[in-house]
Amino acid sequence: MSKKESNKDLSFDFDFLDKLVVGIGEVSQITGIPTRQIRYWEEKGIITSLTEEEGKNRRYNYENIKKMLLIKEMIDEGYTLDASAEKVKKRMEMIEETLNKLTKQ
Repeated sequence: MSKKESNKDLSFDFDFLDKLVVGIGEVSQITGIPTRQIRYWEEKGIITSLTEEEGKNRRYNYENIKKMLLIKEMIDEGYTLDASAEKVKKRMEMIEETLNKLTKQ
């Protein structure tokens, strides 16, 4: 396998990830986070669903699913929910700033 082919295998389809939207039940199955806990995190403003209509199923994008996984990992390591959420928020802001700088170059 050539180096170019190898790099292609490791690349991500970012367009697909931007369009990815998953229901709360599927997110719960994927992440192992109970739906009740996901709803609580949303009530606290830690994550946001894409569904704005009352009574409709909550749906989450890739960014929010990533946040949930990172927060869950930190909670499993002993951090509190608030400390985890703040640390993840800062980390994601730093990543966003770095990516913005790279795309401007």
